Amino acid sequence: MTAEEFRDALLTAASATARGIRGAARADRLVPGLELPAEAAEGARLAGQQVISRVRRSGWLPEDVDQAARRRVDEFARSFALDTLAAHDQGGVRWWTESEPHLTQWAAKHILTPAEALTSVIEALGFLMTLPVLAAPGTATPQRHTVDEKKLSRVRALLAKAESSSFPEEAEALSAKAQELMTRHALDRVLVEAGPELPGSRRIWLDTPYVDAKSLLVHVVAKANRCRAVFDSRWDFVTVVGDEDDLAAVALLTTSLLVQATRAMIADPAGRDRAFRKSFLVSYATRVGERLDQAAEAAIAESPDPDRLLPVLASHDLAVESAFTALFPQVVSKSVTVRSPEGWDAGRDAADRARLGD
Repeated sequence: MTAEEFRDALLTAASATARGIRGAARADRLVPGLELPAEAAEGARLAGQQVISRVRRSGWLPEDVDQAARRRVDEFARSFALDTLAAHDQGGVRWWTESEPHLTQWAAKHILTPAEALTSVIEALGFLMTLPVLAAPGTATPQRHTVDEKKLSRVRALLAKAESSSFPEEAEALSAKAQELMTRHALDRVLVEAGPELPGSRRIWLDTPYVDAKSLLVHVVAKANRCRAVFDSRWDFVTVVGDEDDLAAVALLTTSLLVQATRAMIADPAGRDRAFRKSFLVSYATRVGERLDQAAEAAIAESPDPDRLLPVLASHDLAVESAFTALFPQVVSKSVTVRSPEGWDAGRDAADRARLGD
């Protein structure tokens, strides 16, 4: 077979794999021997180049491909997919040399036979074919400012202390302080940079289980930080739209609160079944949202120039809302079922103790 024939055979098998046809990824008949033909390695490169070009045009960043691959394929297919992405992108990290074809070196690195290697190639290509076009762009829209790393470092320190504290009241105070600091910084910034905004976007990936309940936490944190969020249940990520500083704040606070919520949920002696834990997380997110909104409202009320601030915030909110609607014109609201009153009460108590900062 020529390299082009191998390419076509791999793409055909990958397409069948993407459609869920059992056994379509088996490559025994393509390379029955113990040697990997150079034509097969070149065919794999050509096939990967063709598929990954569509993936990148569809808005998938390298970290998104990695997160999705962790959830859908084994480590071999994930590794090949990421290598294919690195070969396509300028500046991508390439561990292999140009002296031999990538697939030859990759198969040797993972101690795979030719048939096993091509089977992983087919699985990787099939996975990449399933990646949909993303509504939000793969890179954030350029901003007129950069994130204030000094302020973010202070927020990170507060949240790290909150996560490590064994005293709920202390954790609550630290988390509240972190949110207050982020809000005050954001209010100062919008006054200085008053004018048209070009919101960006960021994807936050969630680990199973209870991703719908966890997505609610991202939503309330985004709302309190002047952003909009939408959950993609097919791929377990939330897309957040907003100002770059606010997006960074949402990612930081969400990560910390998820750590705190999980720790509190596991520590609760009643939290053994799924109904309790899901109800816990939903209640936790609901109560945290209330507290974050209160903190944001208090920061605005205490602003030295609220008359000037309110119209600027309204203009900012309109820009974010317009960008969000353009990206997601048909968002559907979904409710999350709560089946455990005990879990709801425990989650609310934990949220009241959660550290929003010091």
